[in-house]
Amino acid sequence: MKFVYASRNGHVEGIVNRLDLQEAMKIKDGSEKIDGDFVLFTYTDGQGIIPKIVENFLAENKGIKAVVGSGNVERHPDTFNFAADKIAEQFNVPVLAKVNMDGTEAELKDIKAKIEAMQ
Repeated sequence: MKFVYASRNGHVEGIVNRLDLQEAMKIKDGSEKIDGDFVLFTYTDGQGIIPKIVENFLAENKGIKAVVGSGNVERHPDTFNFAADKIAEQFNVPVLAKVNMDGTEAELKDIKAKIEAMQ
């Protein structure tokens, strides 16, 4: 399983790093290509919007198997991690987790177990 992520403020990148996903590919502009299946880690833009670079990436890469969202529940309680929900619905894949900011150790442990179960 491969891993890709988009991180605007460093929270998603922090999650990926804490999970020790060393070969995870960062989505910088959405034009990146990946072969095979992958888990996507993303943030949510504004009030529940999928980031444009993530939309562009997903339009060109068809192997998404699950999504993990990071957001700010205090700033956006009504649209918390809606990008992850929308991506999951659009591509018929599970949301492995929706975490606040960098996530807790317990949340990361849960994500790691879910990823291992997929492999």
